[in-house]
Amino acid sequence: MVMMVKMTKSEEIGCDDCFDEMNEFAEMELAGKSPERAMPLVEEHINRCRDCKEEYEALVEAMKSLKDTS
Repeated sequence: MVMMVKMTKSEEIGCDDCFDEMNEFAEMELAGKSPERAMPLVEEHINRCRDCKEEYEALVEAMKSLKDTS
């Protein structure tokens, strides 16, 4: 917990904001664009939050599956 507090930055987003932006972030990644450059706060949150990372990975896999069946 202390490490998480030390890693806190003045500009960051919470899980709700990350979840709201996650679909766009994933679409950019799958399109071969650089979502980390366009949406650095989302990338940072996904890298720090285990729950959002798992949600993001599941979203990307689902989007890949849908793309493969098209």
